[in-house]
Amino acid sequence: MTRAERVAERIKQDVSSIIRERVADPRVGFVSVTEVDLSPDLKNATIYLSVMGDEQKKKETMEAFSSARGFIRSQLAVMLNLRLTPEIHFVHDDSIERGSRILGLISQLHTEHEERPVRKNKKSSKKR
Repeated sequence: MTRAERVAERIKQDVSSIIRERVADPRVGFVSVTEVDLSPDLKNATIYLSVMGDEQKKKETMEAFSSARGFIRSQLAVMLNLRLTPEIHFVHDDSIERGSRILGLISQLHTEHEERPVRKNKKSSKKR
């Protein structure tokens, strides 16, 4: 594991903690940090957030993170103790929602398949 990968994992944990314990913005709903992409020089971090709720709630939450970016970065600086704290950028990630939707469809197909009556395969007798 490279240094950038280790730092990215640490940023993911720390930002999750900051969101859970220190961000008090009422616009922030149920949020999960799904991934952090960190540049090799450790100067830029893209933080992917999964937000639960309707489209309006997602928009409000992402606006809240845009407003709280400086605060979160300053908290991260204290926690990381690096010479330079990366610039952070938040991006909405809908992969959890897509995965959940796909699992729901698979489950629905499985249920429909089990409920379907079993058809007996009749062999036709051929005359020789």
